Amino acid sequence: MAGAEQREIAIEGEVERVTFENRETGFRVVKVAVQGRRDLVTMVGVFPQVAVGAKVRARGTVEIDRQHGEQLRVASVTELAPTTLAGIEKYLGSGLIKGIGERTASRIVERFGLETLKVLDEQPHRLAEVPGLGRARAESLVKAWQEQRTIRDVMVFLQAHGASPQLATRIFKKYGPKAVSIVSGDPYRLAIDVWGIGFRTADRIAGSLGIAKDSLVRMQAALLQALRDATESGGSCYVVTEDLETRGARLLAEDAVEAAEPNPDVLERLREALATLVRSGYVVAERAGTLERARADALRGAAIYGVEMHATESRLAERLAKLAVVEGAQLPGVVDAIALFEKDSGTVLAEEQRLAVEKAARCPLLVVTGGPGVGKTTIVKAILSVFDRAKLTTRLAAPTGRAAKRMSEATGREAATLHRVLEFDPKTGSFKRDAKKPIDADAIIVDESSMVDVSMADSLVQAVGDGSRLVLVGDVDQLPSVGPGSVLRDAIASDIVPCVRLLKIFRQAEQSLIVQNAHRINAGEMPVIPEAGDSNADFFVVEKKEAEDARKVILELVTRRIPRRFGLDPVRDIQVLTPMNRGPAGTILLNEELQAALNPSGPSMTRGRTTFRVGDKVMQLRNDYDRNVWNGDVGIVSAISGEDESLVVRYDDGPKSEGREVVYDGASLDELVLAYASTIHKSQGSEYPAVVLPLLTSHFVMLTKNLVYTGVTRGKRLVVLVADPRALRLALAQERREERMTKLAERLRSVSCRG
Repeated sequence: MAGAEQREIAIEGEVERVTFENRETGFRVVKVAVQGRRDLVTMVGVFPQVAVGAKVRARGTVEIDRQHGEQLRVASVTELAPTTLAGIEKYLGSGLIKGIGERTASRIVERFGLETLKVLDEQPHRLAEVPGLGRARAESLVKAWQEQRTIRDVMVFLQAHGASPQLATRIFKKYGPKAVSIVSGDPYRLAIDVWGIGFRTADRIAGSLGIAKDSLVRMQAALLQALRDATESGGSCYVVTEDLETRGARLLAEDAVEAAEPNPDVLERLREALATLVRSGYVVAERAGTLERARADALRGAAIYGVEMHATESRLAERLAKLAVVEGAQLPGVVDAIALFEKDSGTVLAEEQRLAVEKAARCPLLVVTGGPGVGKTTIVKAILSVFDRAKLTTRLAAPTGRAAKRMSEATGREAATLHRVLEFDPKTGSFKRDAKKPIDADAIIVDESSMVDVSMADSLVQAVGDGSRLVLVGDVDQLPSVGPGSVLRDAIASDIVPCVRLLKIFRQAEQSLIVQNAHRINAGEMPVIPEAGDSNADFFVVEKKEAEDARKVILELVTRRIPRRFGLDPVRDIQVLTPMNRGPAGTILLNEELQAALNPSGPSMTRGRTTFRVGDKVMQLRNDYDRNVWNGDVGIVSAISGEDESLVVRYDDGPKSEGREVVYDGASLDELVLAYASTIHKSQGSEYPAVVLPLLTSHFVMLTKNLVYTGVTRGKRLVVLVADPRALRLALAQERREERMTKLAERLRSVSCRG
């Protein structure tokens, strides 16, 4: 904690009191009597359950807490057997073992004396000798004792092999009593099964278990982890062989030099490992430029897929192609419905808008795409009118709660997240709606479809029943989804899926510099700068070349200038969007400084480098099915409990929702980050009253036209670029899009030809 005095020590003593414990997260506060010290030592942190009377050896860092005084922040705890009759009796009667209270503990110790724990471990049947214990009760106590010893043995094993108490708790929660056999058999499973454990941590545990540096198992694990990283973090559905081997070598490298120039022997060993993975069916390999399978001995240039990803992309292509080629019946009353919509709304549809509505009335599958100000919302409302006239039941959906909320506000109709429409079941981690039980609707309209990744798209289209319609609305020029794939882009590129691209900017939108400049940026042109004194301007550029200067200006804009001039709340209404997390103008440093300026005091807790306070804006980093929160969700910290190291985040789910509160503690706290500043990638599907966007040459590796375009189109009332003109020109000159390796377009064409 900030300003606390810290020093490392080791202690040994007897547990006197368990002040607090959360058995779900493993966080505990325990008082220990240490020989030679008058005061009890307070141990805090995540560590295995210990009983009153237990003898423990602990190592950790002494912290001077302003509220609670001196305490030991635990790094490891080892339980030792109590050595006195009083200690054994107190230990057994502490409530640690279900069914053994103080009176029963006293009778057991009276019968077996100092041999009590040995009897329980080695001759548990002898409990029947204790007066007053029947056979059934004795058997129940033996079972409870063995369960508790199993937990202790697992935790001791894990910590002995390099797992911290926090990781050990997380591993045990995942695997339970089987943790020892699972981790011993394949420690690399940890990197895949347990969130927050990366390859290097699993590799360290594997080394402790005796797995050789050049073992085939280690090579295969590195390749599978590299493939997983490329799909989960990089957005690709597959990785080319040579790239995968290089990525695997980087994971195995012990220093920066080896990471930059992989050892030829390691690369050769990785090639052997990859061939083995292909032969054994752990990955799928397709020949370069085709959809044909590649042989294990001919993998140069091949596309390497994870088995599940290959199945998902193939299944998605099959269903999309089927929806695309089925000729639907023309809905009745289309002309009258359009005329009535135009009359009621006072809108005259442009030719391309009318075409989109007519196609929606004819085609079971339709993509509608276009940038800001081209009337996508108008088309959605017109299509709804046509569907209503034809007496179709229609569901409106979007990938995120914020996008669903905007869709609902724009149409006046209820809209929900895709997870809700598909009826996600947190118990099974799957959707209740699927091909066997399709979505109960004649038509589904999905907004912000550029955000939909391959897995979600597959779940969606499988749940669209035969005879139902699906309309995908989105801006294909934005960044692709956070998850793997680029579904909207590939569907359009296939030339198989019916598509209408809207290009005309409407007069009202033309008055907005945000809209004008978004289209200019998308065309590779520099944005228009408003004239000095233009009180109606909604787009500004502040030129700054140095990152330090840019950061100072951003702080000034967010905390003072924008709130003063536009009357916007600096926390709820203004969002800083930056290309990168790290660096002098990245999210990490900006969040720290914005928090210090906007929310400097109040109830707080520290997790790693981050201090959270009540009132902070925070973002969820991954899909958490148990808590029903999703990657990119933004909320406000509403409460903090320092005693059990937990906090509560309030999320706003939509116009008819009163919001909901989600509790975070233990490992789930690692899923939260401050969100005063966010990456542009994480902002997809969101819209903010005001956006402040730094663009500097230090962002070089991330600068692309569609990245800037996506950032600018997130702003509703105001966009301010804090930019180095050289960086802006560099981004606009980049014709490349974010590189994603997918074969969805090819599969769509292949399925269509086959059909």
